[in-house]
Amino acid sequence: MELYFLALLMLLMAIALGSGYPVAFALPGSSIVTILIAAIAGYIFVGDTDVFFAQGGPSQWLSAGVTNLRGVYWEPERDTLIAIPLFIFMGIMLQRSKIAEDLLITMAQLFGPIPGGLGISVVFVGALLAATTGIVGATVVAMGLISLPAMLRNNYSQQLATGTIAASGTLGQIIPPSIVLIILADQLTSAADQAGTARKALFKDSTGELTMPSIFDVGSTSAGEMFLGAIIPGLVLVGLYMLYILIFAALRPKSAPPVHYDGRYDAKFMLKVFLSLFPPLILIFLVLGSIIAGVATVNQAGAIGAAGALIMGGYRLRDGHKDAYYPAIIAIISLVGLAFVLSTFNTNIKNIKTSSDVLGVTLAIACVVGLIIALVWSGWRSFKIEDTLKGVMIETAKTTSLVFIILLGAAILTAAFRAFGGEHLVKEFLEGLGGGFWTKFIIVMAVIFVLGFFLDFIEIAVVVVPIVAPILLADPEANVTAVWLGVMIGLNIQTSFLTPPFGFALFYLRGVADSTVKTLSIYKGVIPFICIQLLALVIVGMSPQLVNYLPNRVALLSETAPPPRNPRLAYCVEQYLGEELGESRGELISAVDKVRQLDFSVLPDRLSKSVTGSFDNVSKAIALLDQGQTARTDIDTASADYRPLHKQVRAIEQDIRDIDERLEELEVLIERARDPSQAAQKERYESRVATLQTDREALTASIPAEWEQVYSEFDKLIDNQTNLNREFFQTAEKAYAPPASLLASLNAYDDFTALGPELEGIGQQVMDNEPEDMTEPLNELSKKFGEIEGADDIKSDLSKARRALRSRTPSKENALAEIDKAIAEYQTQLVWRGEANNTLKDGVEEYVTLLSPTIGIRQQRRLTREQALYVAACTSDHRDISLNF
Repeated sequence: MELYFLALLMLLMAIALGSGYPVAFALPGSSIVTILIAAIAGYIFVGDTDVFFAQGGPSQWLSAGVTNLRGVYWEPERDTLIAIPLFIFMGIMLQRSKIAEDLLITMAQLFGPIPGGLGISVVFVGALLAATTGIVGATVVAMGLISLPAMLRNNYSQQLATGTIAASGTLGQIIPPSIVLIILADQLTSAADQAGTARKALFKDSTGELTMPSIFDVGSTSAGEMFLGAIIPGLVLVGLYMLYILIFAALRPKSAPPVHYDGRYDAKFMLKVFLSLFPPLILIFLVLGSIIAGVATVNQAGAIGAAGALIMGGYRLRDGHKDAYYPAIIAIISLVGLAFVLSTFNTNIKNIKTSSDVLGVTLAIACVVGLIIALVWSGWRSFKIEDTLKGVMIETAKTTSLVFIILLGAAILTAAFRAFGGEHLVKEFLEGLGGGFWTKFIIVMAVIFVLGFFLDFIEIAVVVVPIVAPILLADPEANVTAVWLGVMIGLNIQTSFLTPPFGFALFYLRGVADSTVKTLSIYKGVIPFICIQLLALVIVGMSPQLVNYLPNRVALLSETAPPPRNPRLAYCVEQYLGEELGESRGELISAVDKVRQLDFSVLPDRLSKSVTGSFDNVSKAIALLDQGQTARTDIDTASADYRPLHKQVRAIEQDIRDIDERLEELEVLIERARDPSQAAQKERYESRVATLQTDREALTASIPAEWEQVYSEFDKLIDNQTNLNREFFQTAEKAYAPPASLLASLNAYDDFTALGPELEGIGQQVMDNEPEDMTEPLNELSKKFGEIEGADDIKSDLSKARRALRSRTPSKENALAEIDKAIAEYQTQLVWRGEANNTLKDGVEEYVTLLSPTIGIRQQRRLTREQALYVAACTSDHRDISLNF
């Protein structure tokens, strides 16, 4: 019965949207009305307000909608949404101050003499405006007003001109910084959490194991990662647009002729090009570069963009006056000075110790004041000249309010959709499709494509994505990343903006185009670009590295990069080792033979046995890695026959789980039907239970008899490969850790000897001072020895001395006894460290350096650049992990 109310929800929403009712109120309004109707109908006909809900009742789902609504504002994890008004301000300021107009005119003059050059310039400027404004309507309207008359005046075909402008104007959907990507990142973060929970449940149901290995977790995303992931696909799309225009111009030169510039390409023109092109490029570099470099979050980058747009608008609005560039010059000098100060001086006010520190802080304050003056000056100009700042702020407030109100409305709609089992229905439909992940994915993308005719990107992102994304992300067959899924949805939404007859970009262009331009020409003009965008979708879909590589590369090369022993990197680290050891194993074996010839008798017996015993583990580790590679090959070979049976059985088991869920729901309904008047209904429920139980038995019987044996054999192959990998890494650690520890001890020889006088004098200090006064000096000295490799025994003795002074009955005698032990240990270590430093250090250092990138890779704090690039490329592909479930 709840399906009827789900249909009513969709019908009410469609009627409200079709009648022109504001989206922000249509979404929550239709949801609240449907929930209330369902509750009233349940009370009237059954006497239970909860009966027509999939689970729970009206109060629960109304409160869930309020909770979702509050979550948009109050969840700290969603602070990325703060970036939305900042990027909107940046785009509108650049458009209102005519920076975009200057850019279009100048690029048209620069590229015009090339066949198809005017079209190339429109695409180029569209890409730049996308990276600075990110607002489709503003970009299409601006380029339509400026470029369309020029293209038609120069005999460009109407179809090519309108298609180029409409397609280029939609690039703001996918080229970062993009509001679409920010909202998608926000929605996909929650979706990834839900998908992770679903995948863990699937793993438990399939294997019977309580915990799922972290290597199978669903990775989340962020707005910064979405920006990084969209850069290359956006550039691919721009390149395809330009290539099409060049081919079109070559095949039909009369429809895209060169446009000669009446002026001269002299120094004055090049300065004009520089002043038009360079500031937007610098702004893009500052915004995206700060995110890529990890210097700024998306919110901070948005603030940088807004400030940069304000300064650019300040000098453009004052164009023609000699003081036009003064605020911009002050800002540039301040930024350069600030960069110099931060790289040269210590600007931490709390840690000022020298006159140099005071100078650094003073200069930093001066640079910040200069930057503030530049911003205030530019803001004052924007406020006074043509009332630009007021108009920009009003438009920013309107657009931001629209975005957030729709977000809030969608939160209530999502709760209502789930209340009537909509999410479960969608999940059942998608999982019931044959063909696996890609069938589900294509269906979802087709639905989003069609919805793009009628709904704005915001509604699609906040209504559709939370429902379908968890299902797609949880599927272990394709094991796609949230970044890739978000970029694919962004590309898809962009395509729907162009598609006749409802594409929003077409309406924007139709509104500013001359009456001589036929609507049919606009429709025909965008068809080739729609095909190009679909081609881009296929390219990005088949090559996930285009999306995943850059975020992975930045993450693995950053200061906060995960260590090589991170389980999520294990597969790719293993692949790297397989390739590296395939080339260097002979060199490693020779290195072992060479290091064995060193005289380790100068070391203490325990340390000597540990180091010399590690040498045998090198060859053992190599052999284990080879066995692991062979085991993986065996799995790949066996999976060809195992996969069809696995897919068949898991599908049957999923159907059984669905029946079990339905049986649980029916049991609840039977329990509720206690009134005598509900006897007939109760009988129908019981009949349905009997039918489902029969179906369940039939499904159970349909599982092939050989399944248990086949599954057991394949599971043994996986366990064998897992155990070999674990044993390899353990053996590799035993091979690398002892010599690496010895080298660290020898490298710390100077620091070790420097602590000698302090250690020898600490005993006299203990005798001369009160016990409580010596606990901190002993603690500090203990920490210093703790930082030196191999000096743990000395640290331990000093800690015991400190405890002797801190006890209820402080004992200087006990403390001095422990200090004497520490001094004796120090003298012993000083002897062997000195001898080993002279005779062993060079040989051990050469050996450890050779082992470090292969055998010792997991003991590194972070991957080297070469390793990080390899692992980034490896993890960028989507690896099917479904056979582990």
